[in-house]
Amino acid sequence: MKIFNIYCDESCHLENDQQQVMLLGAVWCPSDLSRSIAKRLKAIKKKHDLSPTFEIKWTKVSPAKIDFYMDILSYFFEESGLYFRALIIPDKTKLRHDAFNHDHDTWYYKMYFEMLKVLLNPHDRYHIYLDIKDSKSGEKVAKLHDVLCNNAYDFQRQIIERVQTVRSHEIEQLQLADLLIGCVLAANRNSEISGAKKALVEKMRQLSGYCLTRTTLIRERKVNLIRWQASEVSNG
Repeated sequence: MKIFNIYCDESCHLENDQQQVMLLGAVWCPSDLSRSIAKRLKAIKKKHDLSPTFEIKWTKVSPAKIDFYMDILSYFFEESGLYFRALIIPDKTKLRHDAFNHDHDTWYYKMYFEMLKVLLNPHDRYHIYLDIKDSKSGEKVAKLHDVLCNNAYDFQRQIIERVQTVRSHEIEQLQLADLLIGCVLAANRNSEISGAKKALVEKMRQLSGYCLTRTTLIRERKVNLIRWQASEVSNG
């Protein structure tokens, strides 16, 4: 059995944050490559005269650091052991939780399962890491672990061995997830973004071969996207 590490993050996931588009995303890799990938990301920081503790983050993208972020993006596509999966919710305002007898939190866990389920192989093992957000993060990951294991019939937790929170500034792959999520989120918004961020979105489109706004083939591994519509909830 192979062990995979999955690093998850989210953007605009709160119910009443006045944001229309929501994204759940994950960078994943074989666990035996995790250390070497982290070292390579730190080496790119050093190349650009940045501290090893500098946090790769979409909100930090600027013209002064565009070359650095371009190198990070290029490395993701060059590294054969790194993959990205994201679930795009284009319009949260269309959600009708009351009609389906659940609240936003319950729906949130269902969406996380939708995002992660194609990554889970019953013959492998998984360690899932989420960025710690607030005091409720521990409760959230415990619930998510239960949901994922129940859906995978993994009652002994032999497949999904671990779901835990970590601090993004300490985990290079989680920082990478934040950057990729930012690119896809920006591609799905109508609002204006800076020239530097726009250049990164275009670079990701070019390297992935996808527009970043549509569902990819389910067997796509490098950049796997699913565009979820609120109307689809009636089918599930």
